[in-house]
Amino acid sequence: MKNQPELTLRIPEDLLRKLLYVSKAEGRSPNNHILMLLRNNVQYFERAKGRMDPAALRAIDLSEFEPRED
Repeated sequence: MKNQPELTLRIPEDLLRKLLYVSKAEGRSPNNHILMLLRNNVQYFERAKGRMDPAALRAIDLSEFEPRED
């Protein structure tokens, strides 16, 4: 698997427990479940507000999210 950017997420304990419950019930890892939710949210945003400009997206600095080298 290629190295992908990493994002640390702070989440309340009760919400984390619910995320783990739902992701297990739907046969997904918590990471894959969050990715599905994010994709759905982006699709909703683009339906409501229009597609995002690819040039503007490429201009966003991702350097603080580079994968860690362990």
